[in-house]
Amino acid sequence: MKKGNIGVTTENIFPVIKKFLYSDHEIFLREMVSNAVDATQKLKTLAQKGDFKGELGDLTIHVKLDKDAKTLTISDRGLGMTAEEIDKYINQIAFSGVTDFLTKYKDEANAIIGHFGLGFYSSFMVSDKVEIITKSYQEGAKAMHWTCDGSPEFTLEETEKEDRGTDIVLHIADDCKEFLEKTRITALLNKYCKFMAVPIAFGKKTEWKDGKEVETQEDNIINSVEPLWTKTPSTLKDEDYKNFYRTLYPMQDEPLFWIHLNVDFPFHLTGILYFPRVHSNLDLQRNKIQLYCNQVFVTDQVEGIVPDFLTLLHGVIDSPDIPLNVSRSYLQSDANVKKISTYITKKVADRLQQTFKDDRKDYEAKWDDLKLFINYGMLSQEDFYDRAKDFALFKDINGKYFTMEEYKTLIKDNQTDKNGDLVYLYATDKNDQYSYIKAAEDKGYSVLLMDGQLDMPMVSMLEQKLEKSRFARVDADIIDRLIQKEDAKKSALEADDRDKLAEVFRSQMPVDSKATFNVDMEALGEQAQPVLITESEYMRRMKDMSHFQPGMSFYGQMPDSYTVVLNTDHALVKEVLDETRKATDETLKPIESELKGQQARLAALHQSQSKKKAEEITKEEKDDLEKTEKAVNEQRDKKNKVLCDYAKDNKIVHQLIDLALLQNGMLKGKALDEFLKRSVEMIKK
Repeated sequence: MKKGNIGVTTENIFPVIKKFLYSDHEIFLREMVSNAVDATQKLKTLAQKGDFKGELGDLTIHVKLDKDAKTLTISDRGLGMTAEEIDKYINQIAFSGVTDFLTKYKDEANAIIGHFGLGFYSSFMVSDKVEIITKSYQEGAKAMHWTCDGSPEFTLEETEKEDRGTDIVLHIADDCKEFLEKTRITALLNKYCKFMAVPIAFGKKTEWKDGKEVETQEDNIINSVEPLWTKTPSTLKDEDYKNFYRTLYPMQDEPLFWIHLNVDFPFHLTGILYFPRVHSNLDLQRNKIQLYCNQVFVTDQVEGIVPDFLTLLHGVIDSPDIPLNVSRSYLQSDANVKKISTYITKKVADRLQQTFKDDRKDYEAKWDDLKLFINYGMLSQEDFYDRAKDFALFKDINGKYFTMEEYKTLIKDNQTDKNGDLVYLYATDKNDQYSYIKAAEDKGYSVLLMDGQLDMPMVSMLEQKLEKSRFARVDADIIDRLIQKEDAKKSALEADDRDKLAEVFRSQMPVDSKATFNVDMEALGEQAQPVLITESEYMRRMKDMSHFQPGMSFYGQMPDSYTVVLNTDHALVKEVLDETRKATDETLKPIESELKGQQARLAALHQSQSKKKAEEITKEEKDDLEKTEKAVNEQRDKKNKVLCDYAKDNKIVHQLIDLALLQNGMLKGKALDEFLKRSVEMIKK
């Protein structure tokens, strides 16, 4: 028997391992099973080369749990080790010293295992004693038994073992009893070892017998040694890919389609990426791509390898060339990663382009699911936009699909304004914006449907990308001002009448801290709506963007900005004006006379004082100006009060306002109830 100290320059490396890796301690099982797979694969390679003449036999790796003995054992029939190899690979750990070690890795606790050949030592994260019983494949080799209780001291002695290979016996520590639970080990094997290249058995298969579940004699193999991504695409059918997807994501909808990755140069990369049915929430869909290294699960945090927008995809990537730090759990950035990222982006774009060309009808049927994914890519990655602009689609409100170029050709003759700008009209809700859509269609215009989660950022981006083009929501203004073909027709109303009409409607608009209403007038023709409410395109878009860009969040706090457009050609608006004159002119005459006098005096004072420097204006002159301004405001307030008092009892004014609010989905609660009652009363008359 040999006793000795493990070759480290620190007195006790194991507490360090345990302390630094405790948060990631479940990886010990992956490391143990990976070592067993490596040993088995190396033996198979030796056999293929003729360096091992014996029978390979059953190479299944066995994971055994003994809850009573508090042990977890991983057994393989691979290479095994001689005493010299144990000394070389287990007893010698190349550390420069604990101080350097702690300094270097204090901020990356997971950067220990693997890089220093410490995969085996991850076992001490969960064990207070580890045994190795091993026998080399080499002829005449003696079986060896190595034991260590978590201190630098170990014992090594000969033992009896019939078969070649290695048994690692972990005596699970009291604070890690979770790893003595069958369900926990099953979950870890399923997570880390599901696709390892050598059969792995954990327990026996079960079957139902006499109304209860009983064990059979057949090993329960937990992994698939030849997962789909390792196979040649030409040998696979659509159903194979769908079945594999169900294996990876049992509760997910069927994928739209997939890409089989297979590249040998300038790096090795295999895998299958699936396009899921992505509906809305971006974050819930992330972390669905599983990264493997030679069929060993590494992580599902693939940011850095896969471009950000492609993290919405599902599936598997397997590459031995992706540099991992020592725990294999975190990626390190290097040139290969950049190449792989670029390759995957190109491959995805090529597949989408090909699908679009091969079966456009099928592609259009999938567009509503693909749209979020492709829009995200175009917004976040310039080179993807350059590729995707040829297969990204617009959808109009009638459900027809167009490429960007097709749609430009469709609308360029009819939807170019007087300044030569091409105007893309869009709606976000076909029902809520129905009347605005109809007004546009009555002009022969096409309207896009943009109701997706990322459509507003897309609109802003496309305005920058598409030359002399702008996007306008159909309810952002009256249609003739959205696509202005000629100078606007002037309203025939005198300024005084415009002021009266504006105040009558402005004073009766709902008071809401979340909305502001401005009144405007336009001669829209006798058949157009009497009153329309439009929402500022700029402010609404800024508020929409505030959800995506934190720096713009203040826009989200601002009130919505609406314009109430009065159609001065409509008979009802003319009637309101006539009735307002009849009801208020006599009362307003003296007020307006006084107002005009004060306004004339104010204008004269402004003109007189504008010729003087500030220091030359006397206090009396300043007081006179202030007094006159106050008088103007008082008379204006009087005038507005007269108009307001009249308007509050004018049912036509309220009915027109409420109809406009109702059209925009803004009439609710008490106001809606009053509108309904008023409507009934007016019908009775």
